[in-house]
Amino acid sequence: MNISKLVDEINASNKYIKQLVDAKSKSDSLNIALTNKLTRSLSNDELKDVDVKVLKGVVYISLADNMLFKTGSYEVNSRAMETLSKIAKILKDYKDFDVLVEGNTDNVPISRTNIRNNWDLSALRASSIVQVLQNDFGINPQRLSAAGRGEYNPIADNDSEIGKQRNRRTEIIITPKLDDFMDLIDKAPESEQNDL
Repeated sequence: MNISKLVDEINASNKYIKQLVDAKSKSDSLNIALTNKLTRSLSNDELKDVDVKVLKGVVYISLADNMLFKTGSYEVNSRAMETLSKIAKILKDYKDFDVLVEGNTDNVPISRTNIRNNWDLSALRASSIVQVLQNDFGINPQRLSAAGRGEYNPIADNDSEIGKQRNRRTEIIITPKLDDFMDLIDKAPESEQNDL
């Protein structure tokens, strides 16, 4: 009786693991397709200022700040609108994905009367991009979030001009909605090992 129960539990666990693996494979496939579409939609000139990659199960679109904003500003420039329109068009095709926009700066202090520090600047820049995606390109605001990371998420050394330039970026992070995955976790088979 106990062996039969144990076999049933193992079979239920194996089925559950297969469902999780299938969900991850589907997510990975969607991320690759999304990355390929984004890369193909951008011109060679745009790809100099835009980096698209999959990292830890999500798609990152990193946009250089000089493409989006003037120095120390959070007003999106006209040059960026064409690139953002291409990104938005693809985002519309992936309605089941959430979009987080993160602003990042270098460590050079900013001195503007209406911007207190790099935290403010990075958050204002992220908010500007979110509002462009919503207001100009019709992305559902319920899918959008804006965050400022300030100077505290560097990808390069701030000791060189090239490093500072790499750190000044805005990232659009596209993540699958976790509802389906959380539903799978809620359906995890319960162990009856305590009863054995």
